[in-house]
Amino acid sequence: MKSSLLIRLFCLLALFAPVFTRAATSPNVIIFYADDLGWGEIAAQGFTKDIPTPHIDSLAQNGLRFTNGYVAATYCSPSRAGLVTGRYPTRFGHEFNTVANAVGLRADQTTMASRLRSLGYATAAVGKWHLGNQPENRPTKRGFDEFYGTLNNTPFFHPTNFIDSRLSDEVREITDPKFYTTDAYAARAVDWLEKNKAKPCFLYLPFNAVHAPLEATQKNLDRFPNITDPKRKTFAAMIAAMDDAVGAVMAKIRALGQEENTLVFFISDNGGPTASTSSANGPLRGFKMTTFEGGTRVPFIAQWKGKIPAGKTYNFPVLNLDVLPTAIIAAGGKPEASWQLDGVDLMPYLTGQQTTRPHPTLFWRYGPQWAIRDGDLKLVVARGGSGQPELYDLAADIGESKDLAAAQPAKVKELQAKWDKWSAAQAPASAPDSVAGPAKKNKKKKAN
Repeated sequence: MKSSLLIRLFCLLALFAPVFTRAATSPNVIIFYADDLGWGEIAAQGFTKDIPTPHIDSLAQNGLRFTNGYVAATYCSPSRAGLVTGRYPTRFGHEFNTVANAVGLRADQTTMASRLRSLGYATAAVGKWHLGNQPENRPTKRGFDEFYGTLNNTPFFHPTNFIDSRLSDEVREITDPKFYTTDAYAARAVDWLEKNKAKPCFLYLPFNAVHAPLEATQKNLDRFPNITDPKRKTFAAMIAAMDDAVGAVMAKIRALGQEENTLVFFISDNGGPTASTSSANGPLRGFKMTTFEGGTRVPFIAQWKGKIPAGKTYNFPVLNLDVLPTAIIAAGGKPEASWQLDGVDLMPYLTGQQTTRPHPTLFWRYGPQWAIRDGDLKLVVARGGSGQPELYDLAADIGESKDLAAAQPAKVKELQAKWDKWSAAQAPASAPDSVAGPAKKNKKKKAN
């Protein structure tokens, strides 16, 4: 009798062994990717006071806030291309949104979803894709088991180019008058996590919030009676909806008992387009589609309770390209040299095992606009600038207000040479988007 009971117990343990192993070694990975959210626009950054973001702030309280968090491209599709591949998008010709519209994410580029799925992960993309409308480039063809969202920019009400892969991979328009993208994305993400709770999960949630058009539900508009400017009020309501969505997903993770086994990132795809939506970049100069800090430095938070120190800031520069190798290694995988990644595993740096900079040098190229950050010095040519290379010490001048180029010509020459070498190794620039150009004074040819 006793031996029979032991056999049954052994069989039961064997049955649940994969779940125990999964809990011990394979964390969930969740990426919240905001759209056009300025560096100063979440309360945790300390600049904006009129829009509370308690759920996003809780990620910073339970994890690390990166004061020098960057994206490798200064707007929508290229930023996403860098995130999902861990590579500078200029490496494979994904420099402009026009690439996504014309050909999509290049077929020879492997996504984070494909890499995690090969490690046994359930994978879902919920939100705005923007890496190709073509059937072969839709999320379910690029490593995701499931997709619920839009292929491109869209209204929040009655979104067009919408796909729910549980029904079909065909595009349709949502006609339900009560449908609001941000709320719907939260509900689907929570439902998907419940359905896949027995497996390690990779949830990629790229919001279309807070990209234009400015649209919000009445219930969220009513939360801001003290904001009288209509544009700002709507924008605040959109952020509140996104913050609620983050809160709903994290509440589900906690309800499943998985928060200590979940690696979470919250990042914006680029800085805010301040004129069109009122998004604030804090003290930073520039905005989306420029290579000044306001275009490339973004809200950037990581949480992994028990693994990443809580309530701290990390001040060395990091990139959205770092998310892929960090996630792969956390999942038990090993990036190979053939992947040619530009990102690094952040965990040794965040836990203090490594005390050097994850990236001594960072690079950007966006048509004629470009920048290099080497240590704390940045050389930049950007729309709205002088049209000539400008040199800034970001440690002392976060707002890029004091051009040191004339005082340090040797440093300008050194950084220019480093950037030229990097740019020459990238794919040739394709035809830029019509609004991509910098100041007209920039006549020096910078890249092939």
